[in-house]
Amino acid sequence: MIKTVIKKGAYYDSVMLMQAASALRSMPGVEESAVVMATPENKGIIKSSGLLTAEIQSAGENDLAIAVSARTGEAADAALKAADALLNKKAEPAAGADRKASGLEEAAGMLGGANLAVVSVAGRFAGALASDCLERGMNVMLFSDNVPVATEVALKKAAVKKGLLVMGPDCGTAIINGAPIAFANSVRRGNIGVVAASGTGAQEVTALISNDGAGISQCIGTGGRDVKLEVGALTFLQALRMLASDPGTAVILLVAKPPHPAVLKKILSEVKRIKKPVVAVLLGGEIKEKVRDGFYPARTLEEAALKASALGKGQEAGKAREAIYDTNLKAAALAKKAASGKKRAGFLRGLFSGGTFVSEAQVILPELIGEVRSNAPLDKELKLADSMKLTGHAVIDLGEDEFTVGRPHPMIDFSLRNRMIVSEAAKPEVSVILLDLVLGYGSNLKPLEDILPPLREAFKSNRALSIVTSVTGTEADPQVRSRVVKALEDEGVLVMPSNASACRLAGEIIRLSSKR
Repeated sequence: MIKTVIKKGAYYDSVMLMQAASALRSMPGVEESAVVMATPENKGIIKSSGLLTAEIQSAGENDLAIAVSARTGEAADAALKAADALLNKKAEPAAGADRKASGLEEAAGMLGGANLAVVSVAGRFAGALASDCLERGMNVMLFSDNVPVATEVALKKAAVKKGLLVMGPDCGTAIINGAPIAFANSVRRGNIGVVAASGTGAQEVTALISNDGAGISQCIGTGGRDVKLEVGALTFLQALRMLASDPGTAVILLVAKPPHPAVLKKILSEVKRIKKPVVAVLLGGEIKEKVRDGFYPARTLEEAALKASALGKGQEAGKAREAIYDTNLKAAALAKKAASGKKRAGFLRGLFSGGTFVSEAQVILPELIGEVRSNAPLDKELKLADSMKLTGHAVIDLGEDEFTVGRPHPMIDFSLRNRMIVSEAAKPEVSVILLDLVLGYGSNLKPLEDILPPLREAFKSNRALSIVTSVTGTEADPQVRSRVVKALEDEGVLVMPSNASACRLAGEIIRLSSKR
């Protein structure tokens, strides 16, 4: 049973809405919920989750829509009543939070000389606010999504003229002067500058570099749309120029999914003018031309991070091969042991919170196990017909819009993935479950409390199951990487140091099982 309430002209912060939706889903009898502004984008996403009603369809984009799917009418009514209470609850002021600004001008005055603004408001308001920040001489990290492409281009062109940055829209990760912003990890300071059109990719390479003993000067996010033809890498190129002239940056690392060919040509032209070593990884793409001496293409995030780390420590980029060789040996030994316990071959199911990891999995796995389907495929011919009904070997991005309507990002809220871990493990044809676990600021602060119970249930229902994961993070993160790794290994999970090595291990288990 689905019940809906529309609140006319009621605007709420997106974080509050996601927290409310998450609380409703935990109530007895509630199967699914959405608490969102009724924008055209959100209506499309709600429709894919089966919660779209006539009331929501006719609501305006300034209206709040609350939809609940429950087993009984009483459970639905209780959830709607709870939603009203949650949204109208007065938050207790946090310590030191007594100073509140009424607007941008007052906030800028209170901070005195701030040169970076993080903008996280509804997409239709984000452009004007970001423009005001640029006028005040501030760089902008635009966390908001649903910002029109034309607005993005206008903002970035204005920023370039002023020698400023617009990171985003939909930019979730940056590390500026050692400060992690939004979804980011606590990493060593060092001499490696990162430009990334990928949030999860930025987290993976910066954490791997830090864990390898090197460090980060700056990590500049651009937003994934920046490298598309419509935007033309305006921020990517601006960030490259900044790092090229930064005395604290000795090595530059570029991270992206394959840019449009015309955009890639622009990026490589800029790279040719830079005197510093440059490492680049374009997941699912390949740079075939020789760009210049001191340019190092990489196939995976792991390879890119380790090449940059070696260069940052004054070593040859080829030093990275040794570390990768060691992890491959470990993976081979673990795969042989895991495959020996399987009576027959089965399928691999990858349940990821990071979209870039889904791309990386599709780069690595096909060489080991053949076709891999996805809701975010590199090859459009391999798109899943239904993201909730996995067939064959499949890897899915649970951070895609179809899963996140009215729900916190899966790096924060594990509930949907936990249910899928249990349901996929219970299928006799499933042999390996491949996961990522991303630590750091912005992510789930108590990951073990949330993920260990479904992992135990999965192993209990499928005695021959292998669960493989990587843990993206550092010892300085709030969750403490080594603590998380040990707890997972104690439960029987096979933990690898990178997503790439986890993919190789998972694929090798399937490959060896197929030979038996």
